[in-house]
Amino acid sequence: MSPLPTPITRTDFGTVKTAIHRRLIQKLNLDKLTEVNREEVRREVGQILEALVVGESTPMNLQERERLSQEVLDEVFGLGPLEPLLADPSVSDILVNGHKRVYIERRGILEQTNIQFRDDAHLMAIIDRIVSAIGRRVDES
Repeated sequence: MSPLPTPITRTDFGTVKTAIHRRLIQKLNLDKLTEVNREEVRREVGQILEALVVGESTPMNLQERERLSQEVLDEVFGLGPLEPLLADPSVSDILVNGHKRVYIERRGILEQTNIQFRDDAHLMAIIDRIVSAIGRRVDES
């Protein structure tokens, strides 16, 4: 009986996630994505992503591979690390106070989460995605 793979650390997971995300973006024909239905694109990207994750040399169990795939899909199609909070109906507000401090309001109580962005540039990219959807822009000032 072969031993189970050791779960990867948070740092290793972040490194692998970033590498997979980069390789996925390189494989995608971004111009063609705008011509296809969103669900079809998500399904096709999911298949490419699964092949990349399976081919990854870092040992991961099934749960870690599924989490990695979901988080990369959230980066490509959603608001990255905020997606699980947006999907939680008990969360009434999300407050971001820097790339390492994300708070939520749940039932009127503010609580800090373990959600983090990679860095300030990652946070700004998500902010730009949010405001561009409503026709606004953000500058550093």
